[in-house]
Amino acid sequence: MTEPIRVLHFADLHVGMENYGRMDAETGLNRRILDFLERLDQVVDYAIAHEADVVLFAGDAFRTRSPSPTQQREFAQRIRRLSEAAITTVLLVGNHDVPVMEQRASSIEIFATLNVPHVIVAARPELLRLETRRGPLQVAVIPYPVRQRLLTREQFRRLDREGLDRAVTEALVNIIQELSAALTPDAPAILMAHLSVESAHWGSERNIMVGRDVTVPLSALTDSVWDYVALGHIHQHQNLNENATPPVVYPGSLERVDFGEEKQPKGFCWIEVQRGQTDWRYLETPARPFVTIRVDVRGVGTPLAAIREAVAAHNVTGAVVRLIIQMTPEQESQWRDADLAPLFADAFFAQINRDMDRATRDRLEGLSPEAMTPEHLLQAYLLSRNKPESEVAAYLEEARAFFAHDTPD
Repeated sequence: MTEPIRVLHFADLHVGMENYGRMDAETGLNRRILDFLERLDQVVDYAIAHEADVVLFAGDAFRTRSPSPTQQREFAQRIRRLSEAAITTVLLVGNHDVPVMEQRASSIEIFATLNVPHVIVAARPELLRLETRRGPLQVAVIPYPVRQRLLTREQFRRLDREGLDRAVTEALVNIIQELSAALTPDAPAILMAHLSVESAHWGSERNIMVGRDVTVPLSALTDSVWDYVALGHIHQHQNLNENATPPVVYPGSLERVDFGEEKQPKGFCWIEVQRGQTDWRYLETPARPFVTIRVDVRGVGTPLAAIREAVAAHNVTGAVVRLIIQMTPEQESQWRDADLAPLFADAFFAQINRDMDRATRDRLEGLSPEAMTPEHLLQAYLLSRNKPESEVAAYLEEARAFFAHDTPD
């Protein structure tokens, strides 16, 4: 009996996320970028230590379609380690990797251009036949579906938005069927795709999505010809075909993006596959903890003491912390944020949100449109959508972090 082929499946790395981070003096990189790179190091270490035959990366290497040279260098250094270990690595183009213009190269195309040994860039739907030390493996790849590449110019002219979505979904289903028809029975088969499945549970990835999304039905992926379906695009780990075959798995992202992923585990999948038999497990990575602390000090005689007590009840060591204080406008001057700073001495990052709906609205309504800054405008818009002050503060903090760090190398 042949030995199972060993496969590592991960996705949605998003190198370049800088929210809640500060510059690291030693490396010159934002410390949050280092978090994401450390998670990738752990994936590479595991693949090498456990003698993986194939590593499948199911898309979205970077936060943006135009990553900085430094970010590309850091990603390439880690992929090079897999290449030097003679581990076949398939890099799928995700929506964050697709160039803005079709004529431009994707952010990961350089590996194909340089013909890096053992590294394959999957930029179009195709069936790959990989020869590994434990036997052949068939991997059908579907990069992020770009409408212009799936439909004709005439189809674009005559279809409305809903019609376009249906047409793209039909085109994707047809591609999957064509790939399955090309399989041979002599080797295990994996389908790898960067897309959305109708029954999947979404999370914070919608906030950083590039482009409008199209979904495919789960039934298009559950054909028994596949031994495993390796997905990317959605950050929450899930097996969409629970207690059935084949497993249809999103490994989720390796690192938390924001507080929307606070409770989600992060990690990758290890698969041992033979034709007709698949054993797989999910392995968690030690992602940066996110901790939300809520405290209501309305009517409290000593609010500062109540806040200290609430923070002390949580483990904030090494965490990105969000403290939400529900309070009255009259309490606003009773303490400064600097008074709370010692509570977060062991935290990685802390933000303090004062939840005062009425006071904020009154203050904004007193400003003329000409006097309003972009931050005021964003704040006013969010409040007009009936967002609570705590959520508004979180959005503003992320906006500040984005614009403060969105600078070239």
